[in-house]
Amino acid sequence: MTKTVFFEVQDWEENLLRNDFPDSQLIKEKIDVDNAGQFADVELLSSFVYSNLSSEVLQKLQKLKFIATRSTGFDHIDIEYCKKNNIVVANVPEYGSNTVAEHTFALILNLTRKIYQSVNQAKQLNFDHSQIRGIDLYDKTIGIIGLGKIGVNVLRIAHGFGMKILVNTRSKSDELSQKYQFSYTDLETLLRTSDIVTLHLPLNEATKHTINKNNIVLLKKGSYLINTARGGLIDTEALMMALEKNIVAGVALDVLEEEKELNEEAQILSERFREKTDFKTLVLNHILINHPHVLITPHNAFNSVEALNRIAHTTIKNIQGFINNTPINVVNS
Repeated sequence: MTKTVFFEVQDWEENLLRNDFPDSQLIKEKIDVDNAGQFADVELLSSFVYSNLSSEVLQKLQKLKFIATRSTGFDHIDIEYCKKNNIVVANVPEYGSNTVAEHTFALILNLTRKIYQSVNQAKQLNFDHSQIRGIDLYDKTIGIIGLGKIGVNVLRIAHGFGMKILVNTRSKSDELSQKYQFSYTDLETLLRTSDIVTLHLPLNEATKHTINKNNIVLLKKGSYLINTARGGLIDTEALMMALEKNIVAGVALDVLEEEKELNEEAQILSERFREKTDFKTLVLNHILINHPHVLITPHNAFNSVEALNRIAHTTIKNIQGFINNTPINVVNS
């Protein structure tokens, strides 16, 4: 029987893992240099991003043949050591692109149809419609900044709504543009033309403050700005200026600029992350939270039952594939 151990197991995934691997060990703690010696006989190992699988740790696992990280990223694993020692490593390449895209449109619809205000007004038995009149999405122009997997799903949904679509991205696909009938354009043109602007970029030195004081003034007056990617893509001071000058009609954010940086969205669900992050202070100190034209959700765009199940089920398939000599999602082949 293959010795299999899962580390950093959270409550939501325990039953799923136990069902497929009833003889495995499920451990809530991470594996590190201090406890690795206790698992010298492990052959198949699965962890999350807090387990630092360095060469120092891996050297203590002499029987290890396979690592299934329950994350997209694998920076916490010494890939070179694994290559040299014939340890196969597999990841979860994707689990929430449609999930985040759907949340993006939930925010768009909340803003454009004033859902939040409507619900609060109805609770107060106020049925005056004059302050809750919305706009149609049909035939409006949406500007998508970044066309990775999430951006493509936003594109797909926008096309279904009958929207006109502009895209600003580094890599272009003629096949996509023909299928969904959209145009590629520069950032300035997108900002000037779009009724709704939504960001779907990674955060790095090149993308930080993609929306800033210099270009936020280009936004079409009365437009809406959405960010479900990373808080640092928008300069918060620039955003406040746009709200004060009534350049934008509404803003929806699932991420904040001051938010602790993440490598994996699923980190938010871990006790270790929650212990280190004071969300309450972050939100209370953020002036945007009380602005009447701003909607903020607590970095929840990824958090669906289906997305979390995909993490567990992909990990299970990765392990089963290795056991059956048909490995999948291998990152060090």
